[in-house]
Amino acid sequence: MIVIYNPTAGRRRVRVLWRVLDLLMATGVRVELAETGWAGHATQLARQAALAGRALVVAAGGDGTIAEVAGGIAGTDCKLGIIPLGTANVLAHELDLPFSPRGVAAALAMARTCDIWPGIVRSADGTPQPRNGVFVQMLGAGFDAQVVHRISLPWKRRLGALAYALQAGRELGRYGFAPIRVCVDDVCFDTASVIVTKGRLYAGRHLLAPGMAPTRPGFTVAMFDHAGPLAALCYGLALPLGLLPRMAGVRLLPAHSVTIEDAEVPVQTDGDIGGRAPLRVTDAPRPIAVVVA
Repeated sequence: MIVIYNPTAGRRRVRVLWRVLDLLMATGVRVELAETGWAGHATQLARQAALAGRALVVAAGGDGTIAEVAGGIAGTDCKLGIIPLGTANVLAHELDLPFSPRGVAAALAMARTCDIWPGIVRSADGTPQPRNGVFVQMLGAGFDAQVVHRISLPWKRRLGALAYALQAGRELGRYGFAPIRVCVDDVCFDTASVIVTKGRLYAGRHLLAPGMAPTRPGFTVAMFDHAGPLAALCYGLALPLGLLPRMAGVRLLPAHSVTIEDAEVPVQTDGDIGGRAPLRVTDAPRPIAVVVA
């Protein structure tokens, strides 16, 4: 197997990676390590590995790294492995993957898989967005994307999830909360912010879309209709309490395709900068096999 990781990860996370690799090699598994050097490099490395006939490519990192690797192997028979080293690790929680080095190593050695259906995001002219347009968990447009666009990477590396909370507080007073035009299976709505999700969870283990699962096609579209700093603060406080799906002003709709029409609305995919609208979201043509416990 080939393991793709970002060498700028924190020391604690790298220690977990080394422990997993030691355990794999102790059981006779041949492991090649590839370091990323820039945004999008993991996609290139994964694509090269898949075209070379590698059966398993492992993403060592968070949801953004996983999505980059998924973008590289999409459309091939290559399997996706995960060593969860990120800030939120939403997909790992979604699939109930192990987090201990021993559990991760055992799962990768066994290579039992389930299929997930990534999302594909394309700009208005039909060209793919970053990472070959692939996301594995969610896409956000509006306030949460503004936070991702503005967050300090040193803050993120040092403080983890707390960095997002601090940046959200800074953005409350300066984000404009302009209405966003969203078309869900060609039925259009105006809302303040939107999250298109493949799974139940958001920002870690927090419930957003009950009943949704990345193991089947389709999306849940979460629209947040109340605009302004106070509404955004209330939504943020409700999230860790598990109350967000039931809040007034939150609409959850099933979808097979989603269009965000407004130009220059910031977009994030799997917690990384995802460009700007207008864009269209659909399912990938085929699923990806992901190693599970």
